[in-house]
Amino acid sequence: MLTIAGSDSSGGAGIQADIKTATALGVFATSAITAITAQNTTGVQAIFDLGGEIVAEEIRSVMTDISPDAVKIGMVSSPEIIKIIGEELAGYKGPVVLDPVMVATSGSPLLRDEAMESLKTVLFPLATLLTPNIPEAELLTGMKIESAADQEKAAKALYDAYGASALVKGGHGTGRAADVFYDGNIHIFEKPMLDNPNTHGTGCTLSSAIASYLALGLDEAKAVEEAKNYVYDAIADGLDLGRGRGPINHMVRRNK
Repeated sequence: MLTIAGSDSSGGAGIQADIKTATALGVFATSAITAITAQNTTGVQAIFDLGGEIVAEEIRSVMTDISPDAVKIGMVSSPEIIKIIGEELAGYKGPVVLDPVMVATSGSPLLRDEAMESLKTVLFPLATLLTPNIPEAELLTGMKIESAADQEKAAKALYDAYGASALVKGGHGTGRAADVFYDGNIHIFEKPMLDNPNTHGTGCTLSSAIASYLALGLDEAKAVEEAKNYVYDAIADGLDLGRGRGPINHMVRRNK
């Protein structure tokens, strides 16, 4: 599995979370780093975008030698890098999971305003599966999402607009941990809400888990279901690090 995303210095999200997730699920992870962030459990202190040329070389080096069975795209904050990724993945035939990372769990913005349109026009058409959370889905669809029925409408709207399956993740204001997946049919994956504020990196982890399961040969709906189970276990483990909203335990399956 190839992950194209930003680096998280605290290790809870981004490239670090993706590699840990793939490893825990028995998948070999390769990576192309798009940005370096200085962040911890309290927020994002700084973001430095890498140049488009090195990002292109990273992707090309992997693609020409260790061809991935699935690709996950995470944090891409500049139009230049988005364009580069689009060019490098243009001929790729495998599944592409796109997590439209716009805001960190802490509330810090991770996507520049000028990159939003590039994300939708360049990368969304390449994706086979989109994984926005509720605030992100609201931004992308212009809809207010306050219920599972609204999640269904948003997932269908994304599917119709971009031709990609859509997973609208719950847990942001609906009072339950229900994720709604639409691939031409509605699938609802629900778990009990956990009393654990340490959820930094859950979105990155879920999307990379889906990509990992797709690399292992599962169909989309089953990959989403198994990824949700994995993230639930990682939150339920109760890891508690840092002074803010800490990370989940990516290695929960390996520790048992």
